[in-house]
Amino acid sequence: MQNKLHRSFFSFSIVLVFAFLTNCSAQKGANAILANPWKVKQQIEKSVVVPVFVNKNYSIVDYGAKSGGLINNSEAFKKAIEACAKNGGGKVVIPSGKFLTGPIHLDNNVNLHLEAGAEILFSTKSSDYPLVRTSFEGTELMNHSPLIYAYNKKNVAVTGKGILNGQADNDNWWYWCGAKQYGWAEGRGNQNDPQNRIRLVESGEQNVPVDERIYGEGSYLRPNFIEFFGCTDALIKDVKIINAPFWVIHPMKSTNVTVDGVTVESHGPNNDGCDPEYSKNVIIKNCTFNTGDDCIAIKAGKDGDGRRVAMKSENIIVKDCKMLDGHGGVVMGSEMTGGIKNVFVENCAMDSPNLDRAIRIKSNSRRGGIVENVFVRNIKVGQVKEAVLRINMFYNVYGNQTGNYIPQVKNVILENVKVKNGGKYGVLAQGYKELPIENVLLKNVTIEKVGEAYSIDNVKNIQFINTYINGKKVASPKGL
Repeated sequence: MQNKLHRSFFSFSIVLVFAFLTNCSAQKGANAILANPWKVKQQIEKSVVVPVFVNKNYSIVDYGAKSGGLINNSEAFKKAIEACAKNGGGKVVIPSGKFLTGPIHLDNNVNLHLEAGAEILFSTKSSDYPLVRTSFEGTELMNHSPLIYAYNKKNVAVTGKGILNGQADNDNWWYWCGAKQYGWAEGRGNQNDPQNRIRLVESGEQNVPVDERIYGEGSYLRPNFIEFFGCTDALIKDVKIINAPFWVIHPMKSTNVTVDGVTVESHGPNNDGCDPEYSKNVIIKNCTFNTGDDCIAIKAGKDGDGRRVAMKSENIIVKDCKMLDGHGGVVMGSEMTGGIKNVFVENCAMDSPNLDRAIRIKSNSRRGGIVENVFVRNIKVGQVKEAVLRINMFYNVYGNQTGNYIPQVKNVILENVKVKNGGKYGVLAQGYKELPIENVLLKNVTIEKVGEAYSIDNVKNIQFINTYINGKKVASPKGL
């Protein structure tokens, strides 16, 4: 029976924290992390290897690069990277100035370093981007190369105080999404043609080999901006990234990834700030996200292709970040078929009239997947539109998304969260009767100016400890 619940308020004993964790800890394999999640988070941090590079510099100018933004310097970038890798690695340096180029492919032990005042302008000619193995919305394919790409590499980085400019706008890349607000008009191609995105999703369902999923020119599937695919020990530090065609930072099947001090300002369609997918041990810290879609969205493949790969995204740490515009601050899904495990979010600030939700988990029964062990603490939220915590297992954006793979969510804990303007709901959660959302805890949470404390369907064991909404202490629902 569905439990449709709305606010009720009374005090609750702290003893329930122990009861909550005891109940959660009965789940196989969950004992250690639920007993002391932040200790586990520290252990994960210590295990992440940050790349170290030989102290050698290779300036692109020495390989023929010309500034000004008019001459394509692809060959100069390629030669500098090849020389750097051949000689044991180091920095490929972009000095102050504007340098136009096509896609940049990194190699082992190479740090692409932008000095202060440097700006890389990426070509807007789709024909400049060759086919590589990549991913589009959670399905692998052969498509246009990401703007910066590393495939099966080790010890790679993009660093420095310069700017990475994808030059996407309503005339370049963005209109491919098929939305008029991003420049699409009748007669212009777009991803929604049945031979494009729809065909790709079907190929994933039919398990077509990835190297036979040929797209690229005429398919209108936009490339990611920075993609580490199958990499180990990768770093993105300090750069500013603007005007992305699609997802901005995309660690894909990678391990030990650090995103530190990066600023993302890009308001195009699907302009997620950072999307770790099938990746393990990822730290995102000291960053600012001002985006056209989710600020951070943790992924794990979509539908049939996600079941083929069957890899989790796990041990994801987000700390000391600032989220401005975006559909969600920290999001899990909707491409989460492989599963997401052990997410830690702390010491972040989220605030914008254009920020829809603070923490969000989304999937559907076509996608499936499990999200477990999400720990959030010390968060300050100025304003959100819809909800502070949103869990939606019926997410639907491309027509009918129902199937036979009911998604799971369990163990979501929010502590020490302060919200000035909570929008419509403190907690808005919708699960399945067959597989309810399990174990949601809000402890030491204060939410002001919110329409309703909570609205939940099919949630098992939700508790409020020392939580105040609109100035009143919230009681845990009975019978759940």
